[in-house]
Amino acid sequence: MDESVKSRRTAPLRTPIGLSHAAVTDISAAATTLLADVFVLYLKTKNFHWHMSGPNFRDYHLMLDEHGEQLFAMTDPLAERVRKLGGGTLRSIGDIARRQRILDNDADFVHPHEMLAELRDDNGALVASMRALHDTCDEYNDVATASLLENWIDEGERRVWFLFEIRRNTND
Repeated sequence: MDESVKSRRTAPLRTPIGLSHAAVTDISAAATTLLADVFVLYLKTKNFHWHMSGPNFRDYHLMLDEHGEQLFAMTDPLAERVRKLGGGTLRSIGDIARRQRILDNDADFVHPHEMLAELRDDNGALVASMRALHDTCDEYNDVATASLLENWIDEGERRVWFLFEIRRNTND
């Protein structure tokens, strides 16, 4: 293989955007881990959407579909932001599994109220992760990534709010 081709294949993914190497490393790592969690929460939300049952089926089914759309809409901008920074991002389902902090739920049956409570807690954890990444962005003056996060934090808080209110005053 030609040395120039070999060199291009192993060259670091640096982009001249003005952030330090430390900023790119720290923000890219945190954003890629966040992206793994977004994919996990997206799939869990769709899992619960597909397996929802009970008297409030239609309302919960439609709400979880909306939540899934919000989560999936985050994936491409987040991954592309990591690449704009000059970092590398997710490459496979296995990569997601190695990085995820939000746990899967593979149970054959989950009661609808348990689904909603689990999603409430997972969305809360995702919001906390986004806030932590926002703090890292502030530390390095990465206003573009911070700006993306602000809208997603607001959407996440809304999901937590809805899931909380649905579960208010339930005994099961």
